[in-house]
Amino acid sequence: MAKTALITGVTGQDGSYLSELLLDKGYTVHGLIRRSSSFNTERIDHIYQGPEEENRSFLLHHADLADGVALVNLLRDIRPDEVYNLGAQSHVRVSFDAPLYTGDITGLGTVRLLEAVRASGIDTRVYQASSSEMFGANPPPQNERTPFHPRSPYSVAKVYSYWSTVNYREAYGMFAVNGILFNHESPRRGETFVTRKITRGVARIKAGLQTHLHLGNLDAVRDWGYAPEYVEAMWRMLQCDAPDDYVVATGEGVSVRQFLEYSFAHAGLDWREHVRYDAKYERPSEVDALIGDATKAEELLGWKPVVRSRELAGIMVDADIRQLSDQLAGAAVRVDR
Repeated sequence: MAKTALITGVTGQDGSYLSELLLDKGYTVHGLIRRSSSFNTERIDHIYQGPEEENRSFLLHHADLADGVALVNLLRDIRPDEVYNLGAQSHVRVSFDAPLYTGDITGLGTVRLLEAVRASGIDTRVYQASSSEMFGANPPPQNERTPFHPRSPYSVAKVYSYWSTVNYREAYGMFAVNGILFNHESPRRGETFVTRKITRGVARIKAGLQTHLHLGNLDAVRDWGYAPEYVEAMWRMLQCDAPDDYVVATGEGVSVRQFLEYSFAHAGLDWREHVRYDAKYERPSEVDALIGDATKAEELLGWKPVVRSRELAGIMVDADIRQLSDQLAGAAVRVDR
């Protein structure tokens, strides 16, 4: 019998790739979306508006991680075999400007979902999207045994969610896991995140639409992987015999400056001619280096990354150049009409 999954944050980068993965495996996928006056479903429109047989297996529901009652009712209705909690206010810099909202959705939202699973009485497996930002000031390499030292409201909320997931697992025997994912990017990454901001800027500079790109700290080191590979690790965690927590990472540390070099060079440009520093993009407290050790995931899940940062930068630059070219061509057609 085909499995059923519920994904919160289904309209995000990871939610869209995970939806595709699960649909390919024969799942019926239910996605949670917040009610809004504007549409933000562009990452999943190709699924939702796709072939009729696929459309019947992909269903969207209006609900919110701020509404525990709605979560209980939804879980009772669809009775999913697996729940993937990807919903959050996930921008680290924004969390300094909106700490209460971040704490409510990213932190308490996880508890509302866990409690909804418990209260609904359904038998399901829960994946919690934890973050490498939880390690914060602790030096790399970071693995499952590294202590947490969060350095932002976002990472503080994620630590709360992490331990809440562990607590529900230990207190109620719930099959609940934490995937501690290090930075993972793709052409579907939000345009305010630094990697996508860089690759989108490269496309616009290459097309002559802008001359400069403004960024903050170029010395921060991150472990950047490819999002479609990382959602595979999420799924594998819920197929195990017993619940556990896993780091998912490439083990390669790359500075923002290096990612700039890869991205601009891929388009035949020199980043030093175009990048300008802007202090407004600095965080009040910075995390210097996050580099993951995913040995446990490799040994127990059989998961191993393939795409590394240089190739990732090329994938994203090519996608942004194509997207911009299509937009300009579309605009030209409308003008001609």
